[in-house]
Amino acid sequence: MHSSTQQALLLLAIVGPTAVGKTALSIALAQALGGEIVSADSRQVYRHMDIGTAKPTPAERTAVPHHLIDVIDPDQDFSLGMYQDLAFAAIDDIAARGRLPLLVGGTGQYLAALLHGWNIPRVAPQPELRAALEREAQEQGAAALYARLAQVDPAAAAHIQPSNIRRVIRALEVYAATGQPISEQQTRQAPPYRARTLWLVLPAPALYARIDARVEAMIADGLVEEVRGLQARGYGWELPSMSGLGYREFRPYFAGQCTLGDAVQRLKYDTHAFARRQPNWFRRLPAVEQLPADSDDLIERALATMNDQQ
Repeated sequence: MHSSTQQALLLLAIVGPTAVGKTALSIALAQALGGEIVSADSRQVYRHMDIGTAKPTPAERTAVPHHLIDVIDPDQDFSLGMYQDLAFAAIDDIAARGRLPLLVGGTGQYLAALLHGWNIPRVAPQPELRAALEREAQEQGAAALYARLAQVDPAAAAHIQPSNIRRVIRALEVYAATGQPISEQQTRQAPPYRARTLWLVLPAPALYARIDARVEAMIADGLVEEVRGLQARGYGWELPSMSGLGYREFRPYFAGQCTLGDAVQRLKYDTHAFARRQPNWFRRLPAVEQLPADSDDLIERALATMNDQQ
């Protein structure tokens, strides 16, 4: 799956909900430990999408090398398998240079695929099949498509929400292309890492306050202009990149269907909801230790947990 020869390569994962403070902590730790950061964020892979995805600033990226940011254009396909290949390669490269890889982000699927070593089917997208399935979902409803998945791959269906049409279609696509259920192909092979996972936590009111302040800062930094620029480049709302958090909320505003204030409020609420779902992934990661994100000695506590493991 990947080429690391060191069976016990130390890997530090820093995870937590959006806006909790992962970037600041990871940069401080990377500088203290001689590390480089591998992003585990499904939206920061896109070029030209900087503000809405809360990418590290140019200054932060100069302070510590970052990997897997600005990998593809917003209209290019990007899969979990592609992410896994790039991330394993980056981690091996960092370790081969005697540096500590820090895996940093909040995209649960990306974190799990790396830290649990998912074997992901490498099936290229089938545009015609995908379009046919999307038409079927529109004409007959998502439930009909989900029912078909439940017939051919009940194990996969059990782990996918019926409303998540994109994942239902992907599972049907893999089955059609390989004749084998995606659930049977998604086995696990433990990666050769000694992973330590630091999970930053905050009480909900404090986290929501941070999210709201960040959204306001994004607007001040020019998020609306960023979305307008993406539209001007020809990136349509139907793209996975443009239908993601931080961008889709502005679609009604640009269509003249709501005020900017409405769109901003929607973005705050959507981000709160996203932050509530993220922990479902984090609690299953290996060697997890929770750290309060607002503690005065956060960096010292994080370093202490690392030193315990050396």
